[in-house]
Amino acid sequence: MLAGVSTAPPRSASTDHRAAGLVIALASAAAFGLSGPFVKPLLEAGWSPAAAVAVRAGTGGLVLLPVALAAFRGRSRSTVVAASTAERRRAWRLAVAFGVVAVAAMQLCYFSAVERLPVGVALLIEYLGPVLLVGWMWSTTRRRPPAVTLVGAAVATGGLFLVLDLTGASDLDPVGIAWALGAAVCLACYFAFSAHGGGDGLPALAFTAVGLLVGAVTITLVGLTGLVPLTAEAADVELFDSTVPWWAPMGFVAVVSTAFAYASGVRAAGLLGARLASFVGLVEVVFAVLVSWVLLDEVPTVIQAFGGALIVAGVVLVRAGEGDDDPAVAPAPDSPVVEAP
Repeated sequence: MLAGVSTAPPRSASTDHRAAGLVIALASAAAFGLSGPFVKPLLEAGWSPAAAVAVRAGTGGLVLLPVALAAFRGRSRSTVVAASTAERRRAWRLAVAFGVVAVAAMQLCYFSAVERLPVGVALLIEYLGPVLLVGWMWSTTRRRPPAVTLVGAAVATGGLFLVLDLTGASDLDPVGIAWALGAAVCLACYFAFSAHGGGDGLPALAFTAVGLLVGAVTITLVGLTGLVPLTAEAADVELFDSTVPWWAPMGFVAVVSTAFAYASGVRAAGLLGARLASFVGLVEVVFAVLVSWVLLDEVPTVIQAFGGALIVAGVVLVRAGEGDDDPAVAPAPDSPVVEAP
């Protein structure tokens, strides 16, 4: 053997891309999963969910904006010209709808649920969104889903009953459960929007940046009307058993759990494809539960842990039974493959 020369077969570019995609997807899922545990101390310190959403989405959108503008300018002129005026208008309308429903409404519901429920329970209920979308698609298209999809929906629904622990041992707040179910409905809409994306009319990063900024403006305007409380406290909060300024957890959520999570998710979806990236994104639930356990001392009961496992298994079956072109499994415009708030 010659020194410095390897006899091992060369790795294919696709293998390298998939390995890199898995690492990036795991990082994205972890970043998304940290939003609830880091925002909850702010909610307990007097922040309203609407204020947390507005600051998180607005800051995340501003962080992504320079990258989004560069992506927009970097797109070749031929691609821009190829997109018709109707396509561009459709992409912008979809980005606005994405911001109102999939950013403002979904995060408001999720943080409102986190205010009243353990983070892991709120996130698991929200993850029923793909199951709700299957039911909506069935009722509107009159096409029966594959058997594996129906089995997955049944398994996830059974898991929900266990997570709710209807025996009364967990004493979950019914208002928090209602907010979490609202987040699940918004998540179903989120996947439906994501199935279309910006297309040639708007680059993916620009689509997400616009959505985040529209969401921030929307929730701020709604808060100013008095329909939802819009309050924030410039006080220190408890985190990692220590006292930190309010901007530390919020800055982390805005930069890491929003800007980085969306941007890295886009890259992962491009390297792995929609189907595999959506499966990897389910790791978000695991990260959220573990971090909530460490930071907030929120330990699920045995029956809730088993129910959570059933929900994750059910969602995996639902996605395995649907095609990549179906809204229930299609990736969101910037990463939203499955990552929730």
